[in-house]
Amino acid sequence: MFVVIGYIFMCACIFGAYAAHGGHLAVLWQPTEIVIIFGGALGAMIVGYGGKPLKAVLKSLPSLFKGSAYSKAFYMDLFALMFELLSKVRKEGLMSIEADVEDPHNSPVFAKYERIAKDHHLIEFITDYLRLMVGGNLNAFEIENLMDVEIDTHHHEAAVPATAITKLADGLPAFGIVAAVMGVVHTMGSLHLPPSELGGLIGAALVGTFLGILLAYGFVGPLAQILERKVEESSQVLNTVKVTLLASLNGYAPQVAVEFGRKALSSTERPSFKELEDFVKQAKAK
Repeated sequence: MFVVIGYIFMCACIFGAYAAHGGHLAVLWQPTEIVIIFGGALGAMIVGYGGKPLKAVLKSLPSLFKGSAYSKAFYMDLFALMFELLSKVRKEGLMSIEADVEDPHNSPVFAKYERIAKDHHLIEFITDYLRLMVGGNLNAFEIENLMDVEIDTHHHEAAVPATAITKLADGLPAFGIVAAVMGVVHTMGSLHLPPSELGGLIGAALVGTFLGILLAYGFVGPLAQILERKVEESSQVLNTVKVTLLASLNGYAPQVAVEFGRKALSSTERPSFKELEDFVKQAKAK
């Protein structure tokens, strides 16, 4: 929603001010230059990335127009799930969660938290490290190192679409210059035309530079920033699970381990201590 609102506001300010100053909007419509600019930049991106990265870019595009999945309510559910699992471990031992870890989709504990169950990567992250805890062959330090490696790998892989879109945005102004130069070349071959027509050709050529800069910084660049923010959010949720599990491994009670995880959140998603305590009690009673 904010993507559309931002685009509308930007276009209204730029083109509205241009029209109010006496500019002719029709001159700015140069479809062939748009093809040169976008086609050239996309072609360069295909050359530079290709294969799996391009598939990742296409897969990420629908998420640009969706809000963040990692809301305060999501984290409340996550902490309630972690508290319930860790409480079960503390009361009945690590082997008590073996069935939940091996088949989380049929686990009554995981089934209570639909928001979490939909995030397959998060479920896999949680169950993998609970499985290692059940096995008991690794200490907290070794598990922490392994978690860091996986989170770094996830962050790097998830950042590929954002990096590709950033490179696309970076290339658009250059291809705008290409379109402008080609327009000037066309103009130089039309010097026999009257001054009024030559002025139109020169103006059309300059539009190429304008479009390249506008598309880069007004349209494509902000999309890369959205993807970068989503990558940070997806890494933050894994880091929250990491902090919670490590606190439990170091001997802290479930209530305290969950508090460690709560402190890892930014202020916009972090529930208060009282909010989380009340929510966890209600969720466990269900």
